[in-house]
Amino acid sequence: MRTMALKDPSFTIGIEEEYLLVEQQSRDLVGDMPQSLFEAAQRAVQGQVAREFLKSQIEVGTGVHRSPDAAGSELAQLRCIVAKLAGEHGLAPIAASTHPFARWSTQQPTERERYQALAKDLAGVGRRLVICGMHVHVGIEEDELRIDLFNQARYFLPHLLVLSTSSPFAEGEDTGLKSYRLAAYQELPRTGLPGRFEGWQEYRQTVDLLVRNGIIEDASKIWWDLRPSAQFPTLEMRITDVCTRIEDAVCVAAMYQSILRMLYRLRRANQTWRTYPLFLLAENRWRAQRYGVAGSLFDLGKGELVAFGDLVEELLTMLREDAEALGCLSAIEHARTIVAGGTSADRQLACFHAALKAGASREEALHSVVDHLIKETVAGLEGGRGHSPAAMPPSTARSAPVT
Repeated sequence: MRTMALKDPSFTIGIEEEYLLVEQQSRDLVGDMPQSLFEAAQRAVQGQVAREFLKSQIEVGTGVHRSPDAAGSELAQLRCIVAKLAGEHGLAPIAASTHPFARWSTQQPTERERYQALAKDLAGVGRRLVICGMHVHVGIEEDELRIDLFNQARYFLPHLLVLSTSSPFAEGEDTGLKSYRLAAYQELPRTGLPGRFEGWQEYRQTVDLLVRNGIIEDASKIWWDLRPSAQFPTLEMRITDVCTRIEDAVCVAAMYQSILRMLYRLRRANQTWRTYPLFLLAENRWRAQRYGVAGSLFDLGKGELVAFGDLVEELLTMLREDAEALGCLSAIEHARTIVAGGTSADRQLACFHAALKAGASREEALHSVVDHLIKETVAGLEGGRGHSPAAMPPSTARSAPVT
């Protein structure tokens, strides 16, 4: 790309979140989301709610926004509406990437042709996908620029994962990971950190090879940690767990948006972020997944491990100009609060061990974690950051497809 030929991207933003639905009495996952609940949600937020892979899941997606705060405000409204309607059926959503004790063997795929076909194709590994994630779309309209930023942004994906971790448990066990979700997801094909592409043509040729041979219908079946959206001119970040607290989700989305603007700013100055071997990027991904905010990642420029808190400070300094231009400086600075207080994964573990210390059985302690997640998912969101759920208009323009 020639610098003079570049057209500024819009950097619009949209957020998708997937929730697990639990029975308030048993705290276990619901066997099948009531059709009346889903229909009521559809009426309340047309086009912004969908069934997910499992019958115990529901997905929401915001419209197109200029700022992460605006997207977060709408996301809060969507959460409130889902929580209110679920409550009328004795259910509650939890914004966590795994359920503390649910068994994957009892879960069933949604009776929708797309998901039934997926379940058949993915076989045993698909049956273990009792996981949820958060996806963030940022508008990068030009194809070649989208691939250029795609190649560079891979470096920062582990940093974003650290700030979002919410899946320490699986089937009643403390996995020792802050994001067990990625371990389960990694069993699927076409997942993980993507490789580097020389340009849009090479990317399209790669995808078209699979399409032409009937492996996938389109690029929506590519589930990398970062991908060009198959439906919109956006770069879709998919590595993160779903954040239990809305303010954490807004922070992660703002960080991602600011990183893309920073990389574009460098590109305008005929500079680029250095490319590192996928092997080293994957090592940081593992360290993020395993240790979370209390751990360290490689600063590959220095060639040494650095405490994540120090990396956040460096990143905030690097992104300040871009966050100010995007109007999200306070949102990215919330990363300091996450580092200091931990993520949802840290709070879930603290809740579990506090219950055990107080004399609870293991089953009771796991139930207390579910109760904690139910409350924290909607804590402080009455009406959605100052708005009444009933007053929320349906969105007419969308960057984050609910699929």
